[in-house]
Amino acid sequence: MLTKAEIHEFLESLGIKKSDTVLVHTSMKAIGEVEGGCDGLIDGFTSYLTDGLFLVPTHTWANVNESQPIYDVRSTIPCIGALPATAAFRKDGVRSLHPTHSITGFGKRAEEFLKGEENATAPCFPGGAWARLYDEDARILMLGVGIDKLTYIHAVDEMIDLPNRLSHEKKLTVIDKNGGAKEIVYRSHSHATSQYFVNYQKPFDHYKALTYSTLGNAPVILVDTKKITEILKRIWSHAEWDICSLYKEIPEDWYI
Repeated sequence: MLTKAEIHEFLESLGIKKSDTVLVHTSMKAIGEVEGGCDGLIDGFTSYLTDGLFLVPTHTWANVNESQPIYDVRSTIPCIGALPATAAFRKDGVRSLHPTHSITGFGKRAEEFLKGEENATAPCFPGGAWARLYDEDARILMLGVGIDKLTYIHAVDEMIDLPNRLSHEKKLTVIDKNGGAKEIVYRSHSHATSQYFVNYQKPFDHYKALTYSTLGNAPVILVDTKKITEILKRIWSHAEWDICSLYKEIPEDWYI
């Protein structure tokens, strides 16, 4: 059984400081038994990051759409697994008002970091919380999941304004913790691309932007946010085809 002390040892072994910003994508099934379950895993991270910021994606893209256009921060259930479903409604967390790609934050700066997400125009819009992970030099941990779940890559897509990534405009309603409602004009992802993010693994590994480890029974990838951003920008400056449209090796001269 994975304990709080072992979580602390794991974070220290990766060189993560108590003041760092850490975001996790997680498969609890892959990790195995954790003391205290999902709450225990959250407690393990938050008790280590005493001066930092712990972030858990609490996405609702499967639940909020044109046929169900309301996101209520108090009740809309995440669609991406057990840890997000727990994190979203913890009293010590702050859940952002992003209608489809919300994040729940824990720590002294959580509210400040996540403010303004009710103004989202797209999943990882420039200036939003996902884009600010770059400014934070955030540590992103893939706990038992691969880089096909690495939402931050969408933020880079939007930074460099890749074509054909976003759908037509739609109206969504965001409801805050006090019941106040705001209508926004929003564009979601036009098609699935993340399954092909594995095309980036070889370039990321070439520049040692990924560090591999384990937690419990799960393989872990520690992502260097700034490194992968610069690699992606370099690749896309040479791209002659949509890298996320099929499984295909990226030519080395696009990134080396």
